[in-house]
Amino acid sequence: MDGAVKVVIQLSEGEEARMAQALNNAANLTRYYAERGFALVIEVVCFGPGVSLLRADRTPFAARVAELAGRPVHFSACANTLHGLAQAEGAVPPLLPQARVVPSGAAHVIELQRAGYAYLRP
Repeated sequence: MDGAVKVVIQLSEGEEARMAQALNNAANLTRYYAERGFALVIEVVCFGPGVSLLRADRTPFAARVAELAGRPVHFSACANTLHGLAQAEGAVPPLLPQARVVPSGAAHVIELQRAGYAYLRP
């Protein structure tokens, strides 16, 4: 393979089992490609209920996100979802420090696919 292996993981569901599966996929891919000597970049894009993974006030996975973020895994939260949550809850929910905000989670997934990222949805 030439260049880094690039993967986008879409997380648009808020169930803990789905969040755990997305994090497990990221960890397993990290290990798999490291064992084979390949560079890897993973972006977990959270939108809709999936943003719960990155909410500092609700996620049960803060430690796992922090651990994976120290590897080649990046985490994105959808600004559209955050705006809707701010309207519903009266304030933008706090995010984990590893999260970065992108304008649209769905559009970001599309942009990454156009940039050559393989798509994975657990």
